[in-house]
Amino acid sequence: MSQAIMTLSPTSDNLDHFIRTANAAPYLSEEREFELGYRLQQDNNLDAARQLVMSHLRYVIYVARGYQGYGLPLADLVQEGSIGLMKAAKKFDPSHGVRLVSFATHWIKAEIHEFVLRNWHIVKVATTKAQRKLFFNLRRQKQALGWVNNQEADRIAEELGVSRADVLEMDARLNERPMSFDGYDDDEDSTAPAAFLQADINSPETETLQQDYQLKQTRQLRQALDNLDERSQTIIASRWLNDSKTGLQELGDRYGISAERVRQIESQAMKKLRLTLGQEPPGE
Repeated sequence: MSQAIMTLSPTSDNLDHFIRTANAAPYLSEEREFELGYRLQQDNNLDAARQLVMSHLRYVIYVARGYQGYGLPLADLVQEGSIGLMKAAKKFDPSHGVRLVSFATHWIKAEIHEFVLRNWHIVKVATTKAQRKLFFNLRRQKQALGWVNNQEADRIAEELGVSRADVLEMDARLNERPMSFDGYDDDEDSTAPAAFLQADINSPETETLQQDYQLKQTRQLRQALDNLDERSQTIIASRWLNDSKTGLQELGDRYGISAERVRQIESQAMKKLRLTLGQEPPGE
């Protein structure tokens, strides 16, 4: 089966063409899809397999785009998802009355999950089933929460069946910015590991010390935030910790106060944070 659709493997160079080809593939009616499924299941018909896979590649691309936040090339994510789709097509049984797209979702995501865990810098702490579940669910929740405080950590820990320490540890590592190896990064000023192949780089001991220092800073910042009242925490998170910065007026409307009052609360909260973190003398 893989030989019949081996040309479907996308690369960074042909990804645009791959996406256009996938989007141009015809949709299958339920009747036609089940007919192809029976032909593949009973006769191992490779043309039926090709049609089933081609008609669902657009869904693989859609799912893969949802994992771009991990700093991995979209072409690689799509390729892994395509492998999952091929596995699903091979096991597809139309007699159950379930469309392939519903059946294939698990296989597509499973392959992408494994790829992300193999290649992302957090892999060393996501080794158990519970940690993997936490890894993917916490990242999705952080997009809405912006920052995980102790109360939120307790809730997430209970929902996912892990400890609060696991949640906070994973949250701290998620705050570390992942770096791609080959330099394909949205930040033009960033430097990828590949750029250092011919240069002197830090020793593993130095890298470990730097990572520990960053993790310590993240924990200290979280503790400092927990010392603020809920409104101040929200304002700081909305202004400085979330992906998009919320305006003063919008926050003022949310709390029924003026934009200037929000600015004052923000300024006071920032001063408390600096005091707690030891970045500003108490007399200032």
